[in-house]
Amino acid sequence: MRKLIAITQLTIDGVMQSPGGPEEDPSSGFKYGGWFMKMGDDVVYQEALDTIAGEFEMLLGRRTYETFAGYWPNNDDNPIGKAFNKAKKYVATRTLKKLDWKNSERVGDDIVDDVRRLKESDGPEIHIWGSSDLLQTLIAAGLVDEFRMWIVPIVLGKGKRLFESNVPPVVLTLVESRSTPRGVLIMKYHLDTSLPPGVIPS
Repeated sequence: MRKLIAITQLTIDGVMQSPGGPEEDPSSGFKYGGWFMKMGDDVVYQEALDTIAGEFEMLLGRRTYETFAGYWPNNDDNPIGKAFNKAKKYVATRTLKKLDWKNSERVGDDIVDDVRRLKESDGPEIHIWGSSDLLQTLIAAGLVDEFRMWIVPIVLGKGKRLFESNVPPVVLTLVESRSTPRGVLIMKYHLDTSLPPGVIPS
């Protein structure tokens, strides 16, 4: 079984919307795009390099795919860009019919079944970057095995969150935790598979 890993940049109140810039996701009038870039440091960058150092594939929602595809193909000299461009990319979309970023393949007619089949197939671990709407569906279905959260000491009070109010309760196990000089928390959690989604210990 392949591992599905959600890699998420978060504020301390759980917002994950538009971390890289205002143009990423301004939906619902979100005005704080780019909040994560103000808090990055060498430790966070090294964490990103370590994350993409091995073999992996990617699963992306439509909006995240369009953002990445508009930037990384033109930045193959960046180690992150080089790894992203090389990786196989699965795109959860019903609207995009043409995927110009190399090594991209559409999934999503039944995203839960499609992702379940991906996990059961041969291959490396699968990384989900961003893709907040897609994550809600996968969390509810119990398909995310690991959460890697990069939490910055900022409170925004509004915006899309990693765990929205409609996802069922899940139990996570902390397996790694450290902080950077600028106060970013780098956290790694595994899903507690002894309990199904929606069940918490009594």
